Amino acid sequence: RLNRFVEFDAETGRLVAEAGVTFNDLLDVFLPLGWMAPVTPGTAFVTLGGALANDVHGKNHDGDGSFGQHVEWFDLLTASGESLRVSPASHPDLFRATLGGMGLTGIVTALCLTLRKVPSATFAVTEERAPDLDGLMDLLAGARQTASHSVAWIDALARGKSLGRGVVETGRISPDQAKSPSQRRSLALPMDLPSLAMSAPLVAAFNHAYYHRIPEGGRRRLADSRSFLYPLDAISGWNRLYGKRGFHQFQCVIPEAAAPQAMRLLLETIAAARAASFLAVLKTLGEEGAGFLSFPMRGWSLALDFPARSGVVDLLARLEAITIDHGGRIYLAKDSVMAPASLDRMYPRLERLRRVLAQIDPHGHWQSDMARRLMIRGAA
Repeated sequence: RLNRFVEFDAETGRLVAEAGVTFNDLLDVFLPLGWMAPVTPGTAFVTLGGALANDVHGKNHDGDGSFGQHVEWFDLLTASGESLRVSPASHPDLFRATLGGMGLTGIVTALCLTLRKVPSATFAVTEERAPDLDGLMDLLAGARQTASHSVAWIDALARGKSLGRGVVETGRISPDQAKSPSQRRSLALPMDLPSLAMSAPLVAAFNHAYYHRIPEGGRRRLADSRSFLYPLDAISGWNRLYGKRGFHQFQCVIPEAAAPQAMRLLLETIAAARAASFLAVLKTLGEEGAGFLSFPMRGWSLALDFPARSGVVDLLARLEAITIDHGGRIYLAKDSVMAPASLDRMYPRLERLRRVLAQIDPHGHWQSDMARRLMIRGAA
């Protein structure tokens, strides 16, 4: 399983671990010792190797960047059977091709990551309501200066004057004297819910209640690290909310200057389609990642889940076009339908990745359905 811890330096936080170790493993072992991963995705069940291959980001990208910025080196098993220790100094292009490279350069077997010393396992959280998109973006923009972590939930079915209304959640690690709240118990969905559960009227009712649970003046609370960083992990099998047909995910990032117009157009398109689920998230992102296919760029990211039903693929194509027209890109980790021609327009460093792949794996032994669908290696 390649899921063992190899070495840890308690003075520097330098951790060597096999690639199958998960963020959940890190929490179990190192959080009680006062250490935390500096960057983490929205679920704790991602492996470190997967985090590297997708160059994942979290709620703190503005200040701390993406996962790869905290990786010193990794061991890579190439198509020839050779094992290479890859760092920005030893193999700069191979490092950048693997970071966010969707696993196409080889198999990451181990890596060296620097953990962060934290005074407690608790976050001090502030939640504020915003009545519309402008207010929501203003609150999130302000959080760039005042909080280490920030994210906004959006009522993606709201229209008219309420378009883009939502709740902004910001957080910082509490000092060690803060009393840690008890962790939430995990719930489990024993079966797939009927498709009616994701109908527009029921989702609209949920969104209304979720928005109004926050007082007009906002509220402050303490949250344990798991519930703040991984809220959906509290529901085991949460994908069953979408029924047997499942769901599509969409996440884009739009450059800073184009974001206000693009976000409005994206949300208007989604609201008109009445296809959104309860999960719609807006975040700010910091500087561009180093990987040739790293998703983040300085700007604004919108992520949604859509129940897999008639018309959704066409909706995703419209959202893809809006993203491209505004200079943005789609997160490959969440894509299932993007057109191959869009990849070159979204990722200007794609040709550099292709050159590395031609060198490290000239016969194309490492492949994936995504790589074939998007022609990541180029035309056959």
